[in-house]
Amino acid sequence: MDEPRIAEPILHVDMDAFYVEVERLDDRGLVGQPVVVGGEGPRGVVASASYEVRAAGVRSAMPMSTARRMCPGLVIVAPRHGRYGEISEQVFSIFQDFTPLVQGLSVDEAFLDIRGLRRHYPNSLAVAEAIRTRIRRELHLPASVGAATSLYLAKMASGYAKPDGVHIVTEGSENAFLEHLDVQELWGVGRATRRRLASMGVGTVGQLARVPLPLLRRHLGDATGDHLHRLANGVDERVVEPYGGAKSVSVEQTFREDISGVEALRSRLLRQADQVAWRLRRAGLSGRTVSLKIRFADFRTITRAETLRAATDVSREVYQSCCRLLDRAEVGVRSVRLLGVAVSGLQPSDAPRQLMVDQEERWEHLEEAIDELRVRFGRHVVEPARLRRPDSDHAARDA
Repeated sequence: MDEPRIAEPILHVDMDAFYVEVERLDDRGLVGQPVVVGGEGPRGVVASASYEVRAAGVRSAMPMSTARRMCPGLVIVAPRHGRYGEISEQVFSIFQDFTPLVQGLSVDEAFLDIRGLRRHYPNSLAVAEAIRTRIRRELHLPASVGAATSLYLAKMASGYAKPDGVHIVTEGSENAFLEHLDVQELWGVGRATRRRLASMGVGTVGQLARVPLPLLRRHLGDATGDHLHRLANGVDERVVEPYGGAKSVSVEQTFREDISGVEALRSRLLRQADQVAWRLRRAGLSGRTVSLKIRFADFRTITRAETLRAATDVSREVYQSCCRLLDRAEVGVRSVRLLGVAVSGLQPSDAPRQLMVDQEERWEHLEEAIDELRVRFGRHVVEPARLRRPDSDHAARDA
């Protein structure tokens, strides 16, 4: 039986009119209005434009004075970058619930490598729709997703998905997708390069793909010629590079109000350990080193870590390690403002592992069943009982 695979393993997720949509979250009166986010001064520019004003030709980076002339009823909202960063963290947390292989390009877009989800979803479309559904349900924001066999094709595909949709460049259809596109849609083609290509009679990507490489090099230089020749022929060897190489899977939380007390911290650690282990399993990874990060109210930060006998992706094992590390930290009654859990020393989950006792194997089987329920009904359909009863003071390390 063939090993399951996702034929288009690269997603590009792009939040639609992100700044505007965040402003609409906080002011429902802006919904349906011609809104831009940006500066109102004489040198102000458009940072984000709603689709209502894009229909009038208003675009990001346009001088605000020009935008006003093009759209007389324009509603201008001053940017709140702190708020956008806060929502961005929540968006990226959803991405990382699907895969740790996330490469952020800005606060509102990222590449995701989803090949590790091959046993949970039948294809890239199902993953893309699941991500969009999570973002819409939890954050009430629209997102567009492109899927393809390479990074730059996925990014181009997300442009065709806008607004609030999905576009798949299926495996084997790459050349057909590229054939009639204007060359200016390729990365690295600016006005000057486009003029040079036009002088050669090249206006589409398909035409560019058929130009002999030596001729391209002569007109554009070796570096640019090689780059555009590869792209025009659908060649892109880059890979998703998450935070320098996916060396760990982590979760951390800054609390709205500082918390104190070992039992309160254990409850938070239970949720974080469950989330980290879930992300590991979704990515087909396990890890040997568990790390705990604590930042106190005075901003002093400490970390503790331990290496397990064998790599794990089991929530209970990650949590028990976190509790041991918390005991070593001796936090006492000090107030904590941030808590984080990470698992590193990653390896594929199907790599040879030290045999575990029957009890631990039963936990693995239980979590496999839980994962199936979460894939079908949502991330929070099944959680540790203590997390459903926040008033309970049962010893979390025995949960």
